[in-house]
Amino acid sequence: MELLSEEQIEQELEKLSNWKRIDEKWIRRRYKFENYLLGIEFVSKVAAYAEGKQHHPNIAIDYKVVTLKISSWEMQGITDLDIEMANYFDELYEQSDK
Repeated sequence: MELLSEEQIEQELEKLSNWKRIDEKWIRRRYKFENYLLGIEFVSKVAAYAEGKQHHPNIAIDYKVVTLKISSWEMQGITDLDIEMANYFDELYEQSDK
């Protein structure tokens, strides 16, 4: 896991659809679903992947909206693993029923 520079973070966020930088140490995205259960299915897949990586995002479920917030506590900022996970979560969303 490698801590990214400000320039690297900006470059990566330009490539990521709908991810935003929050409080300098986090990236966040909100995913919208047609109904509550579709969001829960997505969260289940996110959780399984995160557990496999031993790197866990903050997850908020607000009815049909799932918010993921990622940072690396150990590195105290945004790392290459955070970006990798954001890309994977976007792929999961694109493949899921929305």
